[in-house]
Amino acid sequence: VRLEESGGGLVQAGGSLRLSCAASGNNFDFSAMGWYRQRLGKERELVAALSESGNTYYIDSVKGRFTISRDNAKNTFHLQMNSLEPEDTAMYSCAARADGEHISTILNYGMDFWGKGTLVAVSS
Repeated sequence: VRLEESGGGLVQAGGSLRLSCAASGNNFDFSAMGWYRQRLGKERELVAALSESGNTYYIDSVKGRFTISRDNAKNTFHLQMNSLEPEDTAMYSCAARADGEHISTILNYGMDFWGKGTLVAVSS
């Protein structure tokens, strides 16, 4: 199973980026997905998640600005990031798990599969 991110880059504050995560591998099927980030000197944090049941989770600092979505036909999922702030600068990684009907499962047990990450840098 492989997850590969794309879409990172350098953007000015107030700008937008759309991260994508492509999943591949034999018989791979995931039910829940999420985006994590690790800022310099900080611990990794879950930014957004989408459960199998369709519920979403967002960390408070990105609510109203970020949107997570999935494209089942293409086995990909995305993170649309609007109104970016310098504090959003981080390495963003996508992740997925095979069993994730509820957001609580993601929060309590984490993810099974991880991408390597893509860098997002927001200048002031």
